[in-house]
This record gives sequence, structure tokens and C-alpha cells, in this order.
Amino acid sequence: MTETVVLVHGAFAESASWNGVIARLREQGRRVVAVANPLRSLAGDAEYLRRVLSGIDGPVVLAGHSYGGMVATEAAAGNPQVKALVYVAAFAPEAGESALGLSGKYPGSTLGGTLDSVPLGDGSNDLSIRPDEFHGQFAADVPADEAALMAATQRPVRDVALSQEATNTAWRDIPSWFLIPLADKNIPAAAQRFMAERAGARKVVELDGASHAVAVSEPAAVADLILEAAKSA
Repeated sequence: MTETVVLVHGAFAESASWNGVIARLREQGRRVVAVANPLRSLAGDAEYLRRVLSGIDGPVVLAGHSYGGMVATEAAAGNPQVKALVYVAAFAPEAGESALGLSGKYPGSTLGGTLDSVPLGDGSNDLSIRPDEFHGQFAADVPADEAALMAATQRPVRDVALSQEATNTAWRDIPSWFLIPLADKNIPAAAQRFMAERAGARKVVELDGASHAVAVSEPAAVADLILEAAKSA
């Protein structure tokens, strides 16, 4: 049975951020599901993804972007349905690590200074990138008009999701592939290299000049890596 590719977006994005990748995967006859990641808490987001996966027949190639890598890693653990993990400018945590901790492990992230915070009334906050900062911070290699649309449609992430620690380490048992954009201002390339090496990645692709929004700016490269993972897993 042909694998279903399941795509998990990260913070400050939404499912349509995968559109260019989806079009290329569909051209190759792949079934694709782009999950609407709730961005509320790592535990809750992973449980939602587990339920999505349970409704899919057959094997899965699971790809996560940014915080979506946290969710994919957590949800895939112990699931024999998931045959490959693809990390696209993404976190690949060890149990006990958080997105916030990993992003600060190496110098270079400038995300913190671009964020707006909205209290949710329960002691937590919703975080989003200020529209005037979005292009340069998140999507510098995307045309300005398109980046403005992305800024307007970004989905905020609850701070709890970024600080909550992973409890599973799926990449220990599931083969992984990594795509690292070298001009990423959210997750330093050094941090992504560290995670890829630690995971024993089957393949690592590095893209000069690519921003954190690499699935938007370089959809062919992202789709090619996902297809390679699907064929190799």
C-alpha cells in the first residue's frame, strides 16, 4: 500500500503553508493530509495528531515543520504505522527537551524580539510575530506580498506549547530525514545540525539562503526529500 504523507505545520503558520509541497507530492501520485495543528500544548497537540493518524489506513510518512517536529516526534512514538520522519526546519527533541530550550541551545535565534503576547486569562499567553517583523524574521526569501498574507493568516502558539517538555523520542526507532535552511532566524542551523546528527539522520539537506519558511520558498526541495524518505523507509 502506498504511504500517506502527513504534514504538520508549526507555530506562526497554518496548513496552507504546505500548499506548494502538496501540489508536487500529488503530481507524484501521493496521498497527502495536512494537519491543522492546534498549537495549544505539546501533549494536547500530539494527542490530536495521534487521532488523525488512527484514521488513516496504511503506512505514513510524517513530516513536521518547526514546532510541528515536536508534535510529530511525540505522536509517532510506538506507532508502527509511521515509517519515516521528515524534519523541515524542525525540532527533533529528546525526551525532556522543549522547543524553547532547543531554540536557545545555540546562538542565532532572533525570534523572541519579534513576538507579541496576548494573555489568555489562565496564566498562559498566545504568541504571534508582529506583522512588520514577519517578513524578515520568518520568511525573508518569500516575496513581500506573499509574506504579508502569511503574516495576516499566521496562527498564534500558546506559550505552554513551546515550553512543555517532550516525553517520547520517536526518532530512536523510526528513520529520519532533515532539511536545514541555512538562513533560518527562528531555529539556528547549528541546532538543527545537532538534532540531525543525534538522530542518525538517513539524509540531511542544507539550503543556502533559505529562511524558516522553507516549505513556502523551496517547495520542490522539501517535496523531493519527503519522496526520498517515502521510497527508502
